[in-house]
Amino acid sequence: MVDSPLVNTTSIASRRQLRQQLRQRRRALSPQQQKIAALKLARNLKRQPLFIRCKHIAFYLPNDGEIDPQPLIRTALQLGKHCYLPVLRPLQQNSLYFIRYTASSPLRPNRFNIPEPALRRRGLPANLLDVVLLPLVGFDSRGGRLGMGGGFYDRTFAFKLSDSGKSDRGQRRPYLLGLAHSCQQVDSLPLASWDIPLHAVVTDEAIFMSASNGQQRDFLPSSGNVPP
Repeated sequence: MVDSPLVNTTSIASRRQLRQQLRQRRRALSPQQQKIAALKLARNLKRQPLFIRCKHIAFYLPNDGEIDPQPLIRTALQLGKHCYLPVLRPLQQNSLYFIRYTASSPLRPNRFNIPEPALRRRGLPANLLDVVLLPLVGFDSRGGRLGMGGGFYDRTFAFKLSDSGKSDRGQRRPYLLGLAHSCQQVDSLPLASWDIPLHAVVTDEAIFMSASNGQQRDFLPSSGNVPP
């Protein structure tokens, strides 16, 4: 990701246009294609060392054609892992809080009509999560992420841009994985100073590790496209 160009006025406009094109591309997938992609994503991720050893995982519920992590959520719950969903923070604009989720958790739509757990349930600070699975609109092979444009995840994980994000083991937590359909890949994405680097992007077909953040010990060598 370090080789991606920094964003400027022109690239902001191009990101907006690209975002629209890629959203249309993923929305064009049929329900059957979405179902197959979700199952392949779950099969791809559940066998990875990172997923096997982690305990606290943040997921999301799909919207606007996003690849669906719910098959993986069911696997995680069966394995006894602690699962969380993002909730819009009422007192902190465009930021997220993570609430524990189980199969019986009551959900209610937020202002974007995306289901989320009730705030009264117990949450976990973002820096104590082991892994966060993020939705995205587009990505490149270096792990660059194009989001919806609201900056929710970038604001929530801004602490990872400083040393305060280090855990007791001397590693930065949480591990950030972008999830996407393979059709959402582009050649290159410009980066903005506020973009939070991902460790890897996982699709229904492959895993793309960030050259600066990803660690090969977290994924099986045969699991997809791993840059040198």
